[in-house]
Amino acid sequence: MDIKRMIDLSLPLQNDVPVFPGDPEPNIRPATTIEKNGYNTSFLDIGSHTGTHVDAPFHFRKEGKTMDQLPLNYFMGEGVIIPATHKKGGEAITLEDASPYFDKLGPGKVALIHTGWTKYLGEDNYFNHPYVDIQVVVKMLNLGVRTFFIDALNIDPPNGEDFPAHEAITVVNGIIGENFTNFNQINFDHPFIIALPLNITKGDGSPVRAVALQL
Repeated sequence: MDIKRMIDLSLPLQNDVPVFPGDPEPNIRPATTIEKNGYNTSFLDIGSHTGTHVDAPFHFRKEGKTMDQLPLNYFMGEGVIIPATHKKGGEAITLEDASPYFDKLGPGKVALIHTGWTKYLGEDNYFNHPYVDIQVVVKMLNLGVRTFFIDALNIDPPNGEDFPAHEAITVVNGIIGENFTNFNQINFDHPFIIALPLNITKGDGSPVRAVALQL
């Protein structure tokens, strides 16, 4: 395969990476050291939705597919950027914002919701992000989209009280990815997106190392 360019879409996995309020706080620490043991290993005490991650349908539905049950092709495909960097914190990304890009979407495509919110990483404002209006989600689902990635903490409203997008996407065994980054660096057409999860038995989610490839 001739890869012309590769862009990392993942946040660094470290102890200060922001997590959804109430989720486990990461605690990555040494288990052994070269000085004491002759080799380095680490404890990775993290939640299943830490950092750049994907949600399995089981995250919101008892009958939803778990991480180990999902085909890997659900986590890759041609990306279509939906620009939303003009949105403010707590503001919805609407049909008016997204409709110019609907003709590029369809089965097998990956919707990349580009808020640019990574610029607030490490600040309180990172938790007050834009979100995707449910009408946009329903329209994309009707177009055949089953994979939605956003460069913000949550695809749903930041108040953490309602999860309409999560409910609508997981009911059809679709995939949600959150805490992505560097969508602004995808300045070429037809990026191929890969965000493979760990093969976690009965998993509700998984951190990923996501990339955009120019082929």
